[in-house]
Amino acid sequence: MPKNKNEQVEQVKVSEAEYSFAVNLMQYLVVPTFVLDAQGHVLMWNKACERLTGLMASEVVGTNEHWRGWYESPRPCLADLVVQNRMEELDSLYVQHDDPTSLGFGLHAQNWCEMPQLGAQLYLAIDAGPIYDVEGNLLAVVETLRDMTTEKKAQIELERLAAHDGLTGLTNRRGFDERLDAELSRAIRDQQSMALIMIDVDHFKRFNDTYGHQLGDECLREVASGLLTAVLRPSDLVARYGGEEFAVILPSVDQAGANAVAERIRQSIAALAIVHSGNDALGVVTVSVGLACGVPSRGTNEKDLITLADKALYQAKRSGRNRVAALRWDDLVIPGA
Repeated sequence: MPKNKNEQVEQVKVSEAEYSFAVNLMQYLVVPTFVLDAQGHVLMWNKACERLTGLMASEVVGTNEHWRGWYESPRPCLADLVVQNRMEELDSLYVQHDDPTSLGFGLHAQNWCEMPQLGAQLYLAIDAGPIYDVEGNLLAVVETLRDMTTEKKAQIELERLAAHDGLTGLTNRRGFDERLDAELSRAIRDQQSMALIMIDVDHFKRFNDTYGHQLGDECLREVASGLLTAVLRPSDLVARYGGEEFAVILPSVDQAGANAVAERIRQSIAALAIVHSGNDALGVVTVSVGLACGVPSRGTNEKDLITLADKALYQAKRSGRNRVAALRWDDLVIPGA
């Protein structure tokens, strides 16, 4: 405790000097930074924050309208959630965030932000750190930001490439397996019908032998494009299963709907009129289609569904190709089911 009034005044002067130094330091940090008081009003908005958002300090200091730097309409920033103790809203507001129970060490989140002043969407890493007095009362919250847009777009592209076939642009085998697992689990849980379609290009070896592998690759690309045209719902998945074989996952579809899609696929590929002199049927590229549909039983796994759809595909090929053959999950015997 200060011994006299003069000592107390001196302590206040030192404290004010330290405060002024801290504010000036934050003003010129290269890291975009702003500070909210305990009522959510902007105390400080540094130069880097102005550059990041296009919003000047003179427009926001003393107000609670800092959201204008990131969003088109009012919504809380990470610092606001700390000030207002609204941690339960993190899931709905941020694509990624820390466990809010670690708030004493600050809070980290990541999010796509609209940046209305700049007219560009940015992906930002955000840190919000509370400042308390000796009695534990909230004095302020410091929020810092880092532009991670380039890194995030690169990550998204790498993930896309990892799950997509380089030749056709369709989902690859890895992406297909992951999606089939998810849709099967959902269908079993909700006891909803789903379908799996396997598609094989008829006499594709003859096509390659006749026209060469370069035109063979072009043929597969055209078939992939035709499949995307024939399968219309955003919830459906079209994948290159391997070689000249393709697969389609149809969630929440009944037998009639699955049959219609399978037949539309067959017709769409024939309508491409890709010349194939080795195809005795029409002289153009055609496909055989195997369909398995129904409500999967508990105990059914992905291998079971593929086996059944493959069985239907072989039936279509043995029956003369350029046709659809369909089986139901009821035709699949699951041991112990």
